[in-house]
Amino acid sequence: MQRRHDLDWVRIYAFALLVLYHVGMYYVTWDWHVNSPFASHALEPVMMMSSPWRLSLLFVVSGVATAFLLRKSRESAAAGHGGRFLGPRSWRLLVPLAFGMLVIVPPQSYYEVVEKLPGGFHDGYLSFWGRYLAADDSFCDGDGCLVVPTWNHLWFVAYLWVYTVAVWALAKSIPAALERAGTMMATALSSPMGLLLWPILFLAAARIALIGTFGSTHALVDDWYNHAQYFGVFLLGFLIARADGVWQATERVRWPALTLWFASWLAITAYFAWFRDAAPPDGLRLSMRGTWALNQWCAIVAILGFARRLAPGDSPLLRYLSTAIFPVYILHQTVTVVLAHNAKPLGLRPLVEGPLLVLLTFGLCFAAYEIVRRIAPLRPLFGLRWRERLP
Repeated sequence: MQRRHDLDWVRIYAFALLVLYHVGMYYVTWDWHVNSPFASHALEPVMMMSSPWRLSLLFVVSGVATAFLLRKSRESAAAGHGGRFLGPRSWRLLVPLAFGMLVIVPPQSYYEVVEKLPGGFHDGYLSFWGRYLAADDSFCDGDGCLVVPTWNHLWFVAYLWVYTVAVWALAKSIPAALERAGTMMATALSSPMGLLLWPILFLAAARIALIGTFGSTHALVDDWYNHAQYFGVFLLGFLIARADGVWQATERVRWPALTLWFASWLAITAYFAWFRDAAPPDGLRLSMRGTWALNQWCAIVAILGFARRLAPGDSPLLRYLSTAIFPVYILHQTVTVVLAHNAKPLGLRPLVEGPLLVLLTFGLCFAAYEIVRRIAPLRPLFGLRWRERLP
């Protein structure tokens, strides 16, 4: 049960990538809370380099972490030291989620109605916040009404808690069956061919069967395609957490996986560029859904394989970033939205403004973390333990 420092680094870089991705969302034509006056298709191929897999990667790593935490709690209980799991885990996830929905996320919705509500919104933030907390459903435009309160980017935390409860319940109710499933999964995925083939087939089947009906809502109750893929890979991570053969296979197949990821990215980019304003043939659409799954899983395998091979071990920097990254994640999208909206009067070009948004988002979020970590009542609101000895 040694700590997997390679996965710690993967988690850190995956969350950091979310910051870059959400800054990029400001400059593309896709729907987001605010959009740059210079938004165009230019950055979209770059965004597509991570769109299929960035959240799935985090759920895989979270599944592994959950397996380690649950086993640690059992060992602690067996040694007579308590061994609680679900309560502390719920506290670490649900308190930041509730605080985020009430305090951190509302500025995102505020600037969204300021920019997109017909005629704008001119009553100020405090007026909006009161209506937000009261679940006002009158913020509507031609595309529908804004649902408030909302969790926006913190949907990941809500889903992670639900999936954690699910595997905890499985581990409590059918531990032997879960152990057998883990053994079968380890056997199936310990060869390079099996590691690539079976998850791709599962993800392709989920996308082909569900994406056209359910889409992607992040609303939990009607998000069945996302549940299929995200809970699927979360459970996979949980089951293979201690399967050394699978992790060795990721290292062996890292280069072929990287090659397949790159080839599938080229195909996906060409597909979306060619059919930007036209409907593709049904057969091609279905085949590209399979290509999406290929891209999704091959990227994850390549990242895990290269991390196992190249990631440095434990260090003070790793321990600092491992603790800081969750508070930074909680804060980052709101910081980006507020900065982007208020920078519009400056008229900066994206090549100047974009890097500044990235630097300022990281800088302000880490500065806020340095404050939060020193004030005990604030720590649980950002997923930190109540007290922790500072270096």
